[in-house]
Amino acid sequence: MAEAEAQVVAVAEGEGETSESNVPESGPVSSQVHGLCKDMFEKTTEYLQGELLSTSEEYLLLEKLNKMTTAKYSDMSSLSKDLTVMMDGLNEKYRNLQPYLDQIDQLDTSVSVLEQSAYQLDSYSKKLEVKLRQLDRR
Repeated sequence: MAEAEAQVVAVAEGEGETSESNVPESGPVSSQVHGLCKDMFEKTTEYLQGELLSTSEEYLLLEKLNKMTTAKYSDMSSLSKDLTVMMDGLNEKYRNLQPYLDQIDQLDTSVSVLEQSAYQLDSYSKKLEVKLRQLDRR
C-alpha cells in the first residue's frame, strides 16, 4: 500500500508518468493534489483499519459464542448421561418391584371378589332375617 501511495504522490508531483501524458507541474495545484492524496490515503487507511478491527471483533465474538455453546452442550451431555444412569437405576428398581406389584394387583382383585361375596352374604342374611321374623310372628 505504501508503494501505491508513493506512486500517486510521484504522479501528483509530476515525477512519474501517467497513462495519458506527462501532467505539467504547477506549484500550488501540485501541493494541493499532494495534500488531498495524502488525506485520501490516511482516511482510506483509517477506514480499512476500522473494517479489519470490526471483522476481528466479530470473529472474537463468534469464538466466544462457540466456546459458550461448546460448554453448554458439554453440560447438557453430562446431564443427559446422569439422567440415563438414573433412569437405568429406576428401571432396575421397577423390574425388582414388579413381582410385588403383580401380587398387589392380585390381592386387589381378590379383595374385590371378597367384597362382592360379603355384599351377597349380607343381602342373603338380611333375607333370612326377614323370613325368620315372618316365621316367628306366626
